[in-house]
Amino acid sequence: MVSPARRPCAAPLLATRSGAVARAYSSPVERFPVIVGPTAGGKSDLALALARELARRRRAPTPAHAVQIVSADAFQVYKGMDIGTAKATADQRSLVQHHLIDVCEPSASFSVDRWRTQAINAIDRIQASGATPIVVGGTLLYVMALLEGLFDGPGADDAFRASAAGASTESLRAQLVRADPRTAGRLHPNDRRRTIRALEVLRLTGRSLTDLQEQWDRGARRPDTLLVVLNWSREAINRRINARVKRMLESGFVDEVRGLMDTGSLSQQAAAAIGYRDVMEHLAGKITLEDAAERIKQATRRLGKHQRSWLRRLLAGASKGTAIVVDADSEPMDHWPAIVADALESAPSPRASVPGPTPHDAR
Repeated sequence: MVSPARRPCAAPLLATRSGAVARAYSSPVERFPVIVGPTAGGKSDLALALARELARRRRAPTPAHAVQIVSADAFQVYKGMDIGTAKATADQRSLVQHHLIDVCEPSASFSVDRWRTQAINAIDRIQASGATPIVVGGTLLYVMALLEGLFDGPGADDAFRASAAGASTESLRAQLVRADPRTAGRLHPNDRRRTIRALEVLRLTGRSLTDLQEQWDRGARRPDTLLVVLNWSREAINRRINARVKRMLESGFVDEVRGLMDTGSLSQQAAAAIGYRDVMEHLAGKITLEDAAERIKQATRRLGKHQRSWLRRLLAGASKGTAIVVDADSEPMDHWPAIVADALESAPSPRASVPGPTPHDAR
């Protein structure tokens, strides 16, 4: 039996750093914020600034006494993938405790079901300590899973998975584009695992994965959240994306990818994170670093387009007073924390209990 410390995707230890002290600064606010928005949109910066604002309002000695952050990012779970995933720095994590970061080896796979289970566990423990969780991230499938659960999908088709194992990601993607263009439009072209799952669901049920997932829109939403959407114009977010890619490359992203390649530790799922395959091709001498940078920018812009569709869907499922949209183009960033804190304090009190685990598609 492998000890928890050596498991490739061990569940994190969730004891709060502040312990009993946190209970002295418990919040009268019953809801907790779930911050979403396009990639490179400032979500993590807002989470940290909001932690400081909530600590100030509660007269807590430090943000760590009042708030803990739960990452909702499919790739920040992987150890060693720091620069390319824009992970919170060690200094930032020393100010406020972060969960669901560095919980999995990059050689392993990590499912939305596993994230949801660990996120709910973390949120429960944070609330029990008297602190407020802040959920933040750009993997909107994870956010939807937390807010509304996961649909009950069909079981695995072992014969199909065996045949798909020998096919290239490009050919599988082409099959999905032909057979289920709606789902293909929502998946990143390098997301091999979900591409195979979408084809498998179509084979087993005759229905689009997107059609099945849309039952979420008719389900109940977790009642103790405040959805916070950062809304950027396309032009503004594209400028931020270009700046982020430049910073990544200047901060050692190529060396990060080289180190992961040298250890042979990147699984297909981990390598699907935007930018990693492009830098790998550069290191293999197939493309220049300038070409890799352009590819990363283009892929990130495509991701932003997919995220806008998810954001509309998330907002459509919110009841009155349970979501706010921050106009990031016109509202100064230093105003964002107070806007969200005010919305938390004025949001309607949850009237229903938090739902328990729901049927899920964990395949």
